[in-house]
Amino acid sequence: MTRLSVNINKIATLRNARGGNNPDVIQAAIRCEQFGAQGITVHPRPDERHIRRADVLALRDVVTTEFNIEGYPDERFIQLVQEVRPAQATLVPDPPGVLTSNAGWNTISQAVFLKTVVAKIKGMGIRVSLFVDASEEMVKGAAAAGADRIELYTEPYAAAYHQDRESAVAPFVNAASVARKLGLGLNAGHDLDRHNLRFLKQSIPDLDEVSIGHALICDALYLGLENTIQLYLRELK
Repeated sequence: MTRLSVNINKIATLRNARGGNNPDVIQAAIRCEQFGAQGITVHPRPDERHIRRADVLALRDVVTTEFNIEGYPDERFIQLVQEVRPAQATLVPDPPGVLTSNAGWNTISQAVFLKTVVAKIKGMGIRVSLFVDASEEMVKGAAAAGADRIELYTEPYAAAYHQDRESAVAPFVNAASVARKLGLGLNAGHDLDRHNLRFLKQSIPDLDEVSIGHALICDALYLGLENTIQLYLRELK
């Protein structure tokens, strides 16, 4: 079964908008796990506009499923994952100040850099996933860089899903096939929701993990967190 990792950044955004500790990010992560989530994802950024370094350190002591830390692999990020030792580090090409991840790595032009940071993080005993576009060339570059997995950047799929879902998913099916032939694990994330998730899973049945934050937390406002997580798990079965 494909694992559901809940990205809790948006819960931290809500907390930070008012100050204090309501909602409590740590308790939210615990509840997500209790409600069936098989992983917790965070994406700390240098300005700490949502998840803070202190949150990541606190989550280290309470997450009992898979802990996944996303981020741009600068020295700050590498020091954080070295201290926390999550199950997985997902490396994304976000420059400082970007609103959200909006492209995958160019694993060809960034080959030397990626090989260096992937080797450093894998040397800590942490699984490394590279955030990539659904491109055969980029997937091959991820394998050459030494990554354990790729995370397919699914915003293009989500954007085109309601117009022509078969065409929308085709590049992702091809990229997934290439990844499996190269021995890479398969994750996916970005703009996945209750409407487009099932078809992606049906089209790529051997997905290891999806990471979902924004849509899931939005649904939880209407449907409740426990119910929402169960609905997403249902789409993955």
